[in-house]
This record gives sequence, C-alpha cells and structure tokens, in this order.
Amino acid sequence: MMKALIFDMDGVIIDSEPIHFAVDEEFLKRLGVHEGPEYMEQFVGMRNPDIWKRIAEEHQLSINLDAILEEQRVHKVQLIRETPLEPIFGIRELINELLARDIPFGLASSSPRALIEAVLEKFEILHAFRAIVSGEEVPLGKPAPDIYLKAASLLGIAPSNCVVIEDAHHGVIAAKRAGMMCIGFQNMHSGAQDLSKADWVVDSIREVTVSRIMERMGAH
Repeated sequence: MMKALIFDMDGVIIDSEPIHFAVDEEFLKRLGVHEGPEYMEQFVGMRNPDIWKRIAEEHQLSINLDAILEEQRVHKVQLIRETPLEPIFGIRELINELLARDIPFGLASSSPRALIEAVLEKFEILHAFRAIVSGEEVPLGKPAPDIYLKAASLLGIAPSNCVVIEDAHHGVIAAKRAGMMCIGFQNMHSGAQDLSKADWVVDSIREVTVSRIMERMGAH
C-alpha cells in the first residue's frame, strides 16, 4: 500500500533537462571537449560532482571541480528563475490529489539544494513537500539507493510503502534498490532513458493518480 510518494525533480516536476544539457555543453566546449547532445544523456539523474569527475577521467582533463560546480550552480539557478517555466503537465493536479487525501510526499533530487529550492519556490509548491533531500546530502548519488532511503526516513514511512516517480535510468535503479515501487515517466526531453526496470511506465504525469497507483501496487 502506498503511504508516501517521492518525486524526482529534474524531468519530473520541471522540464529542466534542456537547461542542464545546454549549460553542460557550454562547459564542455570551454574545456575543449566536443561531444554530441546524446553524450550527456548517459548522466541524467546523477549528481554534478559524479558527472564531472567521470568526464574529467574519460577525457583526461585537469579541472577545478569546485569552481566548475559553483559556476554551474549559479548559472542554472539564474536560468531557472529567469526562464518562463511551469511544472510538467499533471504535476499540480497530482500534488493537489495527494494533499486532498493527506498522503505525504517528498522530493529526492540529485540537484543541489539551492536549485531545488529555486524550482519549488518558482512554482510556489515548496511548502507542500514534507521532506526534501538533495544529492549533496547523501554519501552516494543515484543509482545508489541512499537518497531515496533518506527521503523515506524523513517522511517516517517504510521504503516498501513508498512510490517513486522517475524519468532517468539511474533514478529508476536507485528507487528499485531502495525497495520501492517506481513509476517511470518517459520524458522526451530527458533523452533516451532506459526505464525498463520501472514497475510502470507512463508517457504523461496525467496518467498517474492515487487510485491507479493503488491498483498497480495491488497487482504486484
């Protein structure tokens, strides 16, 4: 039985992956790395430090990791605040249904907390989340289960009674490793993501309702 829902953020609550891709591509070019747009798709759902450490290793780059991460954080927060954006279609309705049914929900995102808060404040939904965990606040990022286990702990709900909505392969694996049911959201803006390990894959958040989740959980 679902007693709590945990949202990923980028690509689930906000269509921010194009912003991430654009900023990352700009930084790659500055470092002399010229890769196609699909290159960054493999990192969707991962924490920025983990992404840039791997990029530096693959391309034998000598980088100031802290400086890159800080400049990216500032730039992305600015873009989120300045770009006209609305939550992904269906998110407001799902949040309203959860509130009406008094089902607690949290957020577990690989993004820095400053970016998470900028997004939730922009959409005026920050107050609605009972637990928020950033990738900065756990020992290991997705696909490790740490972030989802911490979110469940903060919500006070057993992992087996938590349901996750994810748009990324790494996130789906993290949710399943945490022992949670996972709904995979096939977001075209998140690139070619393998969501085959999810319990249920949807093309629209509008397909996700509390009753449908309960039906799916009952079938497992």
